[in-house]
Amino acid sequence: MDKKSELNGHAVAPPGASEQPQEKRSVGQKLLEFVERNLLVILTVSGVLVGVGLGMMVRPMNLTKAQMSYFAFPGEMLLRMLKMIILPLVVCSLVSGAASLDTRSLGKLGGIAVSYFLVTTLIASGIGVTLALIIKPGVGAAALNTNSLGLETVSSDKETADSFLDLARNLFPSNLVAAAFRSYATGYKRVPAGNDTNGTILYQKVPVGTETDGMNILGLVLFAMVFGVALRKLGEEGEELIRFFNAFNEATMVLVSWIMWYIPFGIVFLVGSKIVEMEDVVLLVTSLGKYIFASILGHVIHGGIVLPLIYFGFTRKNPFSFLSGLITPFTTAFATCSSSATLPSMIKCVEENNGVDKRISRFILPIGATVNMDGAAIFQCIAAVFIAQLNNAELNAGQIFTILVTATASSVGAAGIPAGGIITIAIILEAIGLPTNDLSLMLAVDWIVDRTTTVVNVEGDALGAGILHHINQQELKKQQKHEADGELTEVQVEALANVQAEEETSPLVTHQTKALEAMPEAIESVL
Repeated sequence: MDKKSELNGHAVAPPGASEQPQEKRSVGQKLLEFVERNLLVILTVSGVLVGVGLGMMVRPMNLTKAQMSYFAFPGEMLLRMLKMIILPLVVCSLVSGAASLDTRSLGKLGGIAVSYFLVTTLIASGIGVTLALIIKPGVGAAALNTNSLGLETVSSDKETADSFLDLARNLFPSNLVAAAFRSYATGYKRVPAGNDTNGTILYQKVPVGTETDGMNILGLVLFAMVFGVALRKLGEEGEELIRFFNAFNEATMVLVSWIMWYIPFGIVFLVGSKIVEMEDVVLLVTSLGKYIFASILGHVIHGGIVLPLIYFGFTRKNPFSFLSGLITPFTTAFATCSSSATLPSMIKCVEENNGVDKRISRFILPIGATVNMDGAAIFQCIAAVFIAQLNNAELNAGQIFTILVTATASSVGAAGIPAGGIITIAIILEAIGLPTNDLSLMLAVDWIVDRTTTVVNVEGDALGAGILHHINQQELKKQQKHEADGELTEVQVEALANVQAEEETSPLVTHQTKALEAMPEAIESVL
């Protein structure tokens, strides 16, 4: 009675009293709530605009190289913070993610993810080649050379076979500690291999293993996944270590939330310093404008049409409402040009703004940041066709197919760092037998193209996580329905047992009980 009169009391007087002030302040209140909820997004986007303005103001001052480095310092600090958090984030999130899923779920989840990454990258490569053949960015630019733009030459004499072998070697690092800051790369040395008939010494190119600076994320990703599965197999003995990695993971995400408030300030100087450092932009854009246009158009088509359509096809939900919750990571990607550096804010926003399951986001996003490079595949294909047109080389069907396959496969090993895809273009050029001395042209405008490239890269990862989350939710609903049907059957069998003789019904009851005992009590991921 007390509860009822209380409810009635609240129903009569207070709601009317409390609703009225709310109506009066509704517009201001809504605006304030919107600003509070999206403060980080507003600050981050503003950071880009302020950075452009600041760069344009400082540009006429003609700063020296030393002064430029001082001006870029706050932006450099942001990149260092983001890169600092990558190692613990990738390792801990993958170990805890793999340990929280049973082996069967992990296999199915991994299979869907790999298929999605492979198909989207192949589509991206196809878009890149098609646009390059339609727009013909290299036709008419044959007079252009690196000397006219004052560029340094970029040489790469790496064999295509060695590039793919290095990819396999990096999957299994010989030293796990060294993999945190070094990658394996094949170098070459010339060794005397006898004399020819004239007495001239003949030299042979011999591959030699070398270490290059840069985290071997591919090796760390594979180790973390396998280690997580091994902990799961241990059962109770592995529980302590799983809890340790889970706690480490959560603590890392707290650090990420702190770093994210520095992002808007750091972005101002990252963008501003790039504008100050620019060489003769007019000459670059007039000479390489068609290449820049083709690359950015490819990114707009893939990121604005193809990927959202794939997401809609799987989920039947509005892809743009999903993407609207990821403006901060997209802005970070645009400013830093690094998929890896965007990973911390991407994981945080996907979970908090879009409600993606932690087990899925922390398992898929680190893998995606390493192997899913849709944006890179587009610009690499366009660059390869551009250089072919520049050298007046007609591409046959076999060479075009080689570009598609090589770009898709080699984008897996591309470093998630600024200008990481330039090395990959060298592999594609070697595969189709074109010279690599025009690569410096790509490097000259890479800082423009790399921004949209990185945004498309991280968008593909995010939508992949959204698709997997949706599939997982659908499977969960099916599982719950199946369990509910199982409970209903149990009730019917028990009722039957009460009516009929015990010897007639006991086999059924026993069978039903066994089936229920065999059914797992709780399933964390039902894929």
